[in-house]
Amino acid sequence: MLTTLSLLREDLRRKALFRYNKDDWKSLLQTVLADGTAAMVLYRAMQASRRHRLPVLEMVFNKMSSACLNCVIGRGADFGPGFVLAHSTGVVINGAVRGGRNVILEHQVTIGAERGNSPALGDDVYIGAGAKVIGSITLGNGARVGANAVVVKDVEDHSTVAGVPARCVRKREHDKAPTE
Repeated sequence: MLTTLSLLREDLRRKALFRYNKDDWKSLLQTVLADGTAAMVLYRAMQASRRHRLPVLEMVFNKMSSACLNCVIGRGADFGPGFVLAHSTGVVINGAVRGGRNVILEHQVTIGAERGNSPALGDDVYIGAGAKVIGSITLGNGARVGANAVVVKDVEDHSTVAGVPARCVRKREHDKAPTE
């Protein structure tokens, strides 16, 4: 199991690569000061508090993110290393959501439950600004969701979806991470 610091380090590295196409010290410093990073730090602190069974601290980090940063991530949400909030404003994520490695979210993204069933996100997933991903669906590895799309059905690996409701607009044979 990765430690909280190693998870956060990978999150920051991935965000630097996404924003600046490099992860040198200067890019990492710019990333630390960038929009969305504070919410990423609070999310990892909340996740660590949950893992160490510190529910009061977990709730404090959750409420700080919500009240101060307008970013609501449910206390049970679980993302692998490389979790990036490009911009955190308006992001809402249900507490039962599971995400793989290198998940990148833009602002105003909602990942929510329908009738108690939440989405699962694979590795190397990108979700554009304003997109909604709702219900018991899976976004496959390398999936990309266009801005303002409403996703209510599974998305195959290495597919790009757009529209309302979202439909596949591109299928790639193989995929590189969105930051590379």
